[in-house]
Amino acid sequence: MRKYDYIIIGAGIIGLTIARELKKREPEVSICILEKESDVAAHASGRNSGVLHAGFYYSANSLKAKFTKEGNQAMRAYCKLNGLQLNECGKLVVAKDESELAGLEELKLRADINGVQLIWMNEQEIASIDPNAKTYRKALYSPTTASVDPVEVCRTLKRENVENGVEFHFLTKYRKHRGDLLFTSSGTFKYNYLINCAGLYADSIAHDFGFGGKYTIIPFKGIYLKYTKNKTDVVTNIYPVPNLKNPFLGVHYTKTVDGSIKIGPTAMPAFWRENYQGLQGFNLKEFLQIVGFELKLFITNSFHFRRLAFQEMRKYIKSYFIGLGMGMVREIDPKGFGHFLRPGIRAQLLNVETLELVQDFVIEGDKRSMHVLNAVSPAFTCSMPFAAYVVDHIMKQRGGALS
Repeated sequence: MRKYDYIIIGAGIIGLTIARELKKREPEVSICILEKESDVAAHASGRNSGVLHAGFYYSANSLKAKFTKEGNQAMRAYCKLNGLQLNECGKLVVAKDESELAGLEELKLRADINGVQLIWMNEQEIASIDPNAKTYRKALYSPTTASVDPVEVCRTLKRENVENGVEFHFLTKYRKHRGDLLFTSSGTFKYNYLINCAGLYADSIAHDFGFGGKYTIIPFKGIYLKYTKNKTDVVTNIYPVPNLKNPFLGVHYTKTVDGSIKIGPTAMPAFWRENYQGLQGFNLKEFLQIVGFELKLFITNSFHFRRLAFQEMRKYIKSYFIGLGMGMVREIDPKGFGHFLRPGIRAQLLNVETLELVQDFVIEGDKRSMHVLNAVSPAFTCSMPFAAYVVDHIMKQRGGALS
């Protein structure tokens, strides 16, 4: 039987950075990462936008505000240290009319409180950043927003972890646990401490350990549409003023690490956890459970779920989807958009008691296990300081290091 000091479930960005953080603090401990797919970053970590956010969307008392600012700095430094691709292209947040100026003011206030650089620009000044960007009277510019290749980052973290003695077991799916034993599709493992970073399945594993009882995962599908005409019609990331009452930032223009342009994403309610395309990954039990909660949300109209659902369904119409981005630029060729890119699924935590989406990080655990229940967007940006936060809590629960 294979025994480890720490077993981590999930080889996404959170599992990888937690393993890295543990090895930095306790070089001698044995660690393995169990992953049900054939390699790292198979789900959200490898399918996200690649944008490193700056940290001005979030209220000052949130973990997201702290971790996004620190994580942006840490991830940019990591990419430079390891020679990874990094596009420091910045971001403009633009307003469509008078009604959105108050939203810009709120973002600037949050940026100032959070200590994040965010610069006011008028219509003439934004032309020096992106001549095609369009706004009403003024906009905000974030110089520290950047883009990376998320798969490249995760594979580099995997290599670093392997060099530090972390073992990976791929195609290894969690089945159940009993005491300090984990039963998987690849046999039985024994652990001193378990860390659940299973993303879309983090809640169900946590429930097995007696944690996360008031939470469940509701999946939302995000799809981008690629602009294939050229890479020059948009120079920077261009975002609308978001509705800060929900966790979605709205359809926007993204500059990828290679300079390509894409528009999106959607935030469509999905019907099972890996509902990427067609009936792929269909699971009847998940379908019944998730659709049940979505019906509750629809009936109660919690966080305006009805409006969100109808708006998101319309985005399947390509012309409508493109039209949502037209107001943020002076000129774009609607015929220049090509194919929809590979979809991703956001593992969004729902409080089943209040029927509200949880908008900040949530972890629960004890002296034997820790469960990352809500590694909410922008978790990729936040991953390194968030990993340190999780390990701090593990050490506190255990009363010190294992070694």
